[in-house]
Amino acid sequence: MKILVLGSGAREHAIILALRAEEATHEIFAAPGNAGIAQDASLVSIDANSPVEVTSYALENAIDLVMIGPEAPLVAGVADALRERGIPVFGPGKAAAQLEGSKTFAKRVMDAAGVPTGRATRAATRAEVEAAIDEFGAPYVVKADGLAAGKGVIVTSDRDAALAHADTYLPTGAVLVEEFLSGPEVSLFFLSDGDHVVPLSPAQDFKRLLNDDEGPNTGGMGAYSPLPWLAESFGSEAAFVEQVTREVAEPVIRQLDAEGTPFIGLLYAGLILTEQGVKVIEFNARFGDPETQVVLPRLIEPLSELLLAAASGHLEDCAAPTFRPDATVTVVLASEGYPQSPVTGRALSGVDAAATVDGVHVAHAATAAGEGGLVATGGRVLNVVATGGSFAQARSRVYDALSRIELEGGQYRTDIAARVE
Repeated sequence: MKILVLGSGAREHAIILALRAEEATHEIFAAPGNAGIAQDASLVSIDANSPVEVTSYALENAIDLVMIGPEAPLVAGVADALRERGIPVFGPGKAAAQLEGSKTFAKRVMDAAGVPTGRATRAATRAEVEAAIDEFGAPYVVKADGLAAGKGVIVTSDRDAALAHADTYLPTGAVLVEEFLSGPEVSLFFLSDGDHVVPLSPAQDFKRLLNDDEGPNTGGMGAYSPLPWLAESFGSEAAFVEQVTREVAEPVIRQLDAEGTPFIGLLYAGLILTEQGVKVIEFNARFGDPETQVVLPRLIEPLSELLLAAASGHLEDCAAPTFRPDATVTVVLASEGYPQSPVTGRALSGVDAAATVDGVHVAHAATAAGEGGLVATGGRVLNVVATGGSFAQARSRVYDALSRIELEGGQYRTDIAARVE
């Protein structure tokens, strides 16, 4: 199969590595990719956010499947252009992608579908923000209504900080002020062909920059899967997945289909387990990062078959995905100054040495080939991923591997999955 993967991060590298691990041999192309992806796919020089360029390339090169990784091409309508030309694409059209592109749209769909979520108010002015945060009270939750690369959310007890965050986004659009929901968070992915929904395995990520969930929000500093502690409240992880599929994913997919905007691709449900039950924090319209890096290594069935079945409208023909029981942990290595002002252009070494640790592989996020080796080109530079027979073993391996990597000013959390047994 000839597969084109759009994106340049560790999520896309994880997807490509999963495709490479299959028994079937694929020709894999990536745009724009990064230095690590270049080792596992052929990089192509097209604008991943351009419907015209992506469609032309897919037609000219007889691409069998386009896999859209990040949110920007989805909101730009790349999937719509591909479908108009009959090219199978895994990713929702522009209208359905509003589920991620607009927090207000997502809340409306959830309300219409009867999906449990927190109260929220859309605020377009400073006065409206002030009224909303005073109504809901502290801790204050303020979210950019549009795309913000995972960094548009603030949760704080500091009223001035909440207002300052809103001031950052109000000049370009509205914000959403939400009630604070308390409880452990879970990420759960669903494949959808517009009619059918197939769940993957849950994961938990760590959004804060520093240990003990301190510091600013980021795009994600680490993750782990599976979640054995779900059995305490739900009897089993499978029971939790079944409940969320029934109460969250299926109603949303049905609602979008009824509105004439079928969702074909990956529905990411960010969930919180409150005392009142499971509620949705947010939806994304693509694989999550860094959760993808710990879910896909455990997947037993060929990923390509699932993606193509969803893109072609035949998910019902696939067997339910199954997962290895291996404990899987990923930790993000970030540049100095991330997330506010990451320092880029610094040399990165020891990556090959890290990959020699048993059970470890590295997914590149923001790397390029320099004259003397690898160079860090962004905030989140790479993910070190480790599997093991236990979380203690997986953690030992991941941090052993990280200790072999050198990046001046590099930072990473040392408590990822530390409380999991």
